[in-house]
This record gives sequence, C-alpha cells and structure tokens, in this order.
Amino acid sequence: MAKTNKFSDTQILAAAREVIFAEECALKATAAGIGADFVKAARAVVSCGGRLIVAGLGKSGHIGRKLAATLASTGTPSFFVHPTEALHGDLGMITKNDIVLALSYSGQTEEVNRILGPLKKAGVKIIAMTGNKSSALAKLADMMLPVRIEREACPYNLAPTSSTTAMLAVGDALAITLMKMRGFKAEDFAVFHPGGSLGKLLTQHVKDIMFKGKNPTVPLTATVQDALLVMTKNKSGAASVVDARGRLRGYFTDGDLRRAIQRRYDILSAKITDVMTKNPFAFTQDIKAVDAAKIISERKFDNAPVVDADGKVIGFLDKDNLIDFIALIDKK
Repeated sequence: MAKTNKFSDTQILAAAREVIFAEECALKATAAGIGADFVKAARAVVSCGGRLIVAGLGKSGHIGRKLAATLASTGTPSFFVHPTEALHGDLGMITKNDIVLALSYSGQTEEVNRILGPLKKAGVKIIAMTGNKSSALAKLADMMLPVRIEREACPYNLAPTSSTTAMLAVGDALAITLMKMRGFKAEDFAVFHPGGSLGKLLTQHVKDIMFKGKNPTVPLTATVQDALLVMTKNKSGAASVVDARGRLRGYFTDGDLRRAIQRRYDILSAKITDVMTKNPFAFTQDIKAVDAAKIISERKFDNAPVVDADGKVIGFLDKDNLIDFIALIDKK
C-alpha cells in the first residue's frame, strides 16, 4: 500500500468535508424514508411482553451493540446477540415474547438470515433494518426500517460509512421514540446510570449541593451596612433577612443595593427592611438539583436562600453550585 504525504492542508480538509457531506445526504434520504413500518415497529416493541433483541454482523454488528445499549438505558429492555453465536446455541436466549431487530445493509448477510427462520417458526416478530427492500432479510421480516443512501462515503463505495451512519441514526430514532412513548423521564434514566456522573447529577437534591457553612443572614434590625459586612465575609452576593426564630422574612441582593443607591445617599445607615426584597423566592432542601437549575435559568437570578419545612434559613444556593446541572439542561 503506497503512502504519500503530498496532500495539502486544503485537500485534507476537503476530503474530510466530503465524507461528512455524503453522510449528511444519507441521513436526509433515510429520514425521508421513515414511514408506516416505523410506526408499526415502535408500537409492536412498546406493546410486546419481552425484549428487543438486536442482531448484526461486522460493522452492522458494531452498530447493533451500540443500539442495544442505548435502548436498554432509555427504558426498552434490550441486548445484542451475535448471529454466529446464535447459530450455535444462543438462539435459546430469545423467547416468543421478544422482538428481533436484525441489521444488514445488504440484507444478504447469511449468518443473520439463517437465524431468522427458526425464530419466525417460534412466533418471534422480526424487524429488519436494511437498504435492500428486495433482500432475503426484508422478505423474512414482519416490518422493515429502510436505510437509504446514494453511495458510501468511501471513494470506492466499499467501506461501510454512510450506511452505518444511517443505521445508527434510525436505531437512535427508534430508541428515543420508544423512550417518549413510554414516558421515560430523567429520573428513570438515573436509575439505569447509578454509577455514572450523569446518574449522580440526576439524583442529587438541593441539600446535597447548597452552601451550609456559608449562610449569610442578618436580623430584621440590621442596617444595609450590616448586611454588606456579612455578604463580604461570606463572599456572597446576597444575605437572608431573618426573624428571631431564624425564619426567612426578606432577601437583600447586589441588585437591591444598586436600586437603593439610586434612591438615597445615606444608604449604609438605611434599615435593611426598607430596601430588602420582601416575600422572596426560596428553595426547599428536597428539590432536585436539576429542577433548581431550571428555576434559576428560567427566572434569571444568581442565588437564593434554602429553607426547611418551618421556613427557617438553612443554606444558600448560588448559580455556581449548579454549573453542571445548567450544562445538563442546555444539552437537552
């Protein structure tokens, strides 16, 4: 195999973009081909009493493994079966209540098609994902998810590239559609990801992330100067105003300070009760952190006090506490 370093930077970038453009075209064509059988397949999977078993060989098999993992993590019980292993006993892992999703772009992969006959005799429904509606796979299937591409991104139209990208997209479309049909929520997602950072994010509450030691509070008798000293000491942009029992009665922020300065000159000696925000918003400690992030993002404020069931201030939640959660919301 000849090697060359004669490619210019421009040629390298052009080659890369050509591949991405070819795969983009394949995705558009495949999306246009989604129709009644996709609906039929989605309804069949949601209503079946078993699992969605994914099978494929070679590059299609690699895509199949990823899809089985995505399906399982989004609420559709699923696992991958290697067709060759299935021919040597692993067919026993599949029951008549299951549905098989068979992947083969050509539709003529012998090992894949050989396992479908016995499965159909056992009453197992077959969903084919293929680019050849006249193939043996398509004829064996009860439903077909078409993969439409003009050609592979490979310059020789040989290496599976556009076809595998399209298959991955169709599989993801099925997984997320099923997820929505099942009413699968973020909380459910966290159940299947207890050890990952995402699972930890989705299961944390305000009490797990709020500032407990840094809890700037001043009494109702305080002045603005008192509040500023507390805010400076705690390096916070706000202070909670509390009564003798520690219950929240007001909230004083940098914004309140700026507005007060515009109204009067002797601001430092002003009573905090004259300039604070009355009846302020407060988080309770049992609110999920991701929900708190949504509230802060939607209401566009930087911080808020945290209170217990009796209304006593027990902590302080700043936007900085929620950076990861806000990023998660933005990603969605």
